[in-house]
Formats: sequence, C-alpha cells, structure tokens
Amino acid sequence: MQHLSDAQFEAAVGDALDSIPPQLARAMDNVVVLIEQEPPAEDPQLLGVYDGTPLTERDGWWAAGALPDRITIFQGPLERMCSSVDELREEIAITVVHEIAHHFGIDDRQLHELGWG
Repeated sequence: MQHLSDAQFEAAVGDALDSIPPQLARAMDNVVVLIEQEPPAEDPQLLGVYDGTPLTERDGWWAAGALPDRITIFQGPLERMCSSVDELREEIAITVVHEIAHHFGIDDRQLHELGWG
C-alpha cells in the first residue's frame, strides 16, 4: 500500500490530465474531475467513475442547462492496490484516461481491447 497526501494525490491526477494530448483535452466538453477518498460501499474496489452523457450521445438540446459531467477518482482503492509511488502514479494515469474515454463514448469492452481496461 502506498499513501500520498491529499495535495500529492491531487497533483498526480493533475499530471495525468496534463498528459492528455492537447487536441483531445480541447475536445472535452463540460466535464469536471473530482477526487474522493472512497467509492460507494457497494463497489469498494472502484478506482474511478464517469457520470454524465458521453459526447457521442449528446444532441442539440443537451447543452441547454446541463450540469457538467463528472469524473471521480477514488484515492483509497488506488493507494491500497499499489506498492510504490511510481506504480500509484501509473494507476492514477490509467484510471484518468479510462474515465475520460467514457466521456468520449468508449465503453469498457473497447477499453479492454485497447489495453486500458
């Protein structure tokens, strides 16, 4: 198990977001990335979750008053699964990319096929 302070974990998530290619980052629309300590009790191993309407499913009326999509990264399970800071940073980056892919309409099956499962 590897533990980071809240500020260090937030910085690692920021680094993962900064690693997204600029043209892809610019294509993200109305999405916020949050960090929570633990996932819901019914899914204690959940590393991250995307909650929103993927870009591929939005229609002309979507933006009329829509709240931002949310990507939530769960610090506790990520820390518990990693034995080094380098491994933790890598898993954070993988989780961030995985959840951003959902924002772009890529499902879990496709992500597993691409090696981002």
